[in-house]
Amino acid sequence: MSLVYLAVGILLTITAVLAVVRIVRGPSILDRIIASDMLMSTLILVLGTEMVMNGHTRTVPIMLVLAATAVFGSIAVARYVSKQDRTNEGRP
Repeated sequence: MSLVYLAVGILLTITAVLAVVRIVRGPSILDRIIASDMLMSTLILVLGTEMVMNGHTRTVPIMLVLAATAVFGSIAVARYVSKQDRTNEGRP
């Protein structure tokens, strides 16, 4: 069973590294937001994996707060970016 946990850990680490690379390189703000959502989802998956490994449910509230933060943050940035796009449409 530890081989499965090791494989999951490696895959989650690769996912987190790729998300950080996308956050740093961009090229647009939407790419960075999607990558930050992916990083937040990876963090939630790490907490869930740890919960399954140790057989407890103490991290469920933390996972819920992280998920809510990610959703509301993405909505706020998407609204901000869409307002910027509307203001730039009239400019040459």
